[in-house]
Parts: sequence; C-alpha cells; structure tokens
Amino acid sequence: MELFFRMHGTGEPLIILHGLLGSSDNWQSLAKKFSTYFRVYTPDLRNHGHSPHHDKLDFNVLNEDLLEFIKRMELSEINIIGHSLGGKTAMNFTLKNPDFVKKLVIVDIGPWYYDVIHDRYVDSMMKLDLESFSRREEIDIAFSRDITNPAVRQFLLKNLKRDEHGKFAWKINLDIIKRNLPNLGEPVVSEIPFPKPALFIAGGKSEYVKPKDIGDIQSLFPAVRIVFFENAGHWVHADEPEMFYKTVTEFLHENH
Repeated sequence: MELFFRMHGTGEPLIILHGLLGSSDNWQSLAKKFSTYFRVYTPDLRNHGHSPHHDKLDFNVLNEDLLEFIKRMELSEINIIGHSLGGKTAMNFTLKNPDFVKKLVIVDIGPWYYDVIHDRYVDSMMKLDLESFSRREEIDIAFSRDITNPAVRQFLLKNLKRDEHGKFAWKINLDIIKRNLPNLGEPVVSEIPFPKPALFIAGGKSEYVKPKDIGDIQSLFPAVRIVFFENAGHWVHADEPEMFYKTVTEFLHENH
C-alpha cells in the first residue's frame, strides 16, 4: 500500500509513526523541529489520514506497509519514533527487520497485550450524524456529551474533512478500525531481541506503561533506556513537547 506522507529537512532518515485515530498532522510541529538535524518522514498509517483505506488492519499489514514505504524511499539506517499504535508497529517492524533500524524510540506503549480501550472513542465518533452539522463548533458541542476532555476531542476532531458536497465526513476509516480493534491489542513477540539502542518514553499519568513493566521491555530491547515524564499522559509529546524534543534529540545524537 502506498502511504501518504509528509517530509521535512535533510540528513539521517527519521520516521515518525502516529497512534490510533491520529495522523501525520499531529506530529508536524515536532517534525519541523527534528528536521534541523534529520530528514523527517511522517506517513499516515493505512485507514488513517490521507492514506488508502483497506479492509485488513493488523500488525502484519502495518509492518508490510512500513517496509514498502522504506524501500520506496530507498532508506537505510533509519531512526524510528512510534507513539501508541505507531509504537507497536515500530516494535514489530524493528524486531522483524533489525538491519533497517539504527535507533528506536517508543512513546507510551509496551509490547504486551492491551485490552481494547479506544472503542468508546470510535463509538462516539460513529454516533455523530456529521451531515447534520454546518460548523465544526456544533460537532464539538455534540461530541462533548460523550468525550468530556477538550484536548481529546480536539485530537479526534482533527480527523474531520469536507467531502465533495461540502459536508463534514471522517478522513479515518472508522468501520474498519472498529472491526479490527482486537487485532491492534495483540502483543509484540520475537525470539530474537533487538540489540541496538532503544528509548522508551512513558507518561507518568498514563496507564499504558508502569515501572513494573520494565522487565518485559528489556527482554525484547536489552539496550533500552526507559524514561517517565511524570506530568504527562498518554500523548507525552503533546503534554511535554520541549522535554520530549530534548530527550529524543540527545538520544539520537549519542554515540552508543
């Protein structure tokens, strides 16, 4: 599948993979900052953003999409940042294709099985009769009945677009995502660990990664450094953008 992507800067390649219900658009501010030192690629995962829609959605096809993208861009010695679903995709890809990856950064996700927890967001998005709204503010008000956190609402509403008739529609393939959510909770498994440098950044206010989980991460990524941003939630890079940028940039520049 030919993924839509944005690109900034020159230098070593850095691929940033967004999370579930997100898109490359969520990462543009940080991508431009990282482009001071790197050629930054921010693709949209299948069924997200501007990338094609497809009935199949699991880590096998996400891995294939990323490998196809890397070969199309003729990349090697890649640095990868992955958040949430993008982080699990990055882990899967790296363990299966270690020769392509130089350094790995995973943001607030672990390699273990997760129960489906985004289903309420998907259900709330699907409930909205978008054609009945003429202004984005009206959608936000209606959405607030289910999603009370304004930051989460704004994140989800980035998936809005206008169709050819000027009506609101979702860019994201909600039906397929809903159907395949159980696939996206599957654990990352590998008999061979990734021996190169890895950095895991977790939100102290998030439930996705806890200190007790460090051993499971180290079993797959023995050269890992794990950092908790105590005041950040699941969207660590949005809650603490300056600290995130500094931590990741220092890690990518280190000689290991």
